[in-house]
Amino acid sequence: MINLGCGHRFHPGWVNVDIAPSNPSVIRCDLSRSLPFSDASFDVVYHSNVLEHIRPEQVRTFIGECHRILKQWGVLRVAVPDLEQICRLYLQKLECAVAGEPNAGEECDWMVVELLDQCVRERSGGEMLNYLRRQPLAAEDFVIKRIGNEGRDMLSQIQNEAKPSTIQSKCFSWRARLRAIRLWLAVRLLGRETPRALQIGQFRMAGEVHQWMYDRYSLARLMTSAGFAAPQLVSSGTSRIQGWDQFYLEAGPDGTVHKPDSLVMEFLKPL
Repeated sequence: MINLGCGHRFHPGWVNVDIAPSNPSVIRCDLSRSLPFSDASFDVVYHSNVLEHIRPEQVRTFIGECHRILKQWGVLRVAVPDLEQICRLYLQKLECAVAGEPNAGEECDWMVVELLDQCVRERSGGEMLNYLRRQPLAAEDFVIKRIGNEGRDMLSQIQNEAKPSTIQSKCFSWRARLRAIRLWLAVRLLGRETPRALQIGQFRMAGEVHQWMYDRYSLARLMTSAGFAAPQLVSSGTSRIQGWDQFYLEAGPDGTVHKPDSLVMEFLKPL
């Protein structure tokens, strides 16, 4: 079983892969390239909150690699942010806000952030981070219900953030000097807006932003067009994968879901 783009959530019983390994047992791998595994190597291929970070023109190559390394009748399990659920909740909260229901305006604001921020942000964390830093946090119970365990971890980190130091070093490293020279050259040669444009471009190519979003129809269509079959909607605790509920990849031992905003589907690789 292989967990592609595992991040901080992996199990020792799996082959775990990520572009920035968080543990020595995780294999470093750029998923935008060919996967370094033989044909039909795995009974299970799994990736959670990975597909939406891949540009649409590269998605079919990635899915083709998932198909190649999976054995016949093996299981592909995919989790992505659920576009349909987000849109339905946004419209519901919008109607409630217009009707003047308590807290509905704040909940609608959060759904707009959830829908748009990771697609349009130009800096790490974006407006979602700004929202979660609010004191008090508007519609806190609703927000925590939406973002699950990962959101709780994020809120905990925000609350424990150290205050920025007011002491600045008067010494510049050679790297800082080199960056300053490059910035000066870019401004002189290409104009004052160029450095910011380069900074935004580098950030948006670094993998944090969402390049696309999926619903149950578009995800099933994508996978079946790549050769997979038998699409099935599943919950975080159910699967065709034997022993799935003991790996705790999508829910903790107490059943709390890590990312309740996810759409989860499974597919088979037919003969």
